[in-house]
Amino acid sequence: MANLPLGIKTHAQKVCSLYKRTLRNLEAFYDRRHVYRYQAVLMRERFDNNAKITDMRVAVQLLKDGEEELFLKQHPIPKKFPYSHGGVAHERVVEPPDWVLDYWHPLEKAQYPEYFKRREQRKKEFIAMWEKQYGKQDSKDEHH
Repeated sequence: MANLPLGIKTHAQKVCSLYKRTLRNLEAFYDRRHVYRYQAVLMRERFDNNAKITDMRVAVQLLKDGEEELFLKQHPIPKKFPYSHGGVAHERVVEPPDWVLDYWHPLEKAQYPEYFKRREQRKKEFIAMWEKQYGKQDSKDEHH
């Protein structure tokens, strides 16, 4: 859900995104820090040379050309952070939903009496709040 794009990006945001993706692509190609930094400085110079362009037609065309160049020169195995989308540890730890606790055996629940007492009270409060806000469920709807 966190990876959904929200809103419309401005031209400046698109340029910044292209710059960042370009640097990540360079990072994948050059594993030596000093070589990567040299290439990053050269790339920054290319972006800075076009920073003062005020004609939006030219700026949009440069952005399209940059996106195409990045696509054509992208690394075959891009570098990804482990917990980022597409990384090796992305969504590796699954958080069980709350309703799983309802299916615990009574002997398991007996090990945590205060927690389950409070949990049952909160479930009753939630049902009361729901019925106050939305009304009670019809008896004919219970069977469907």
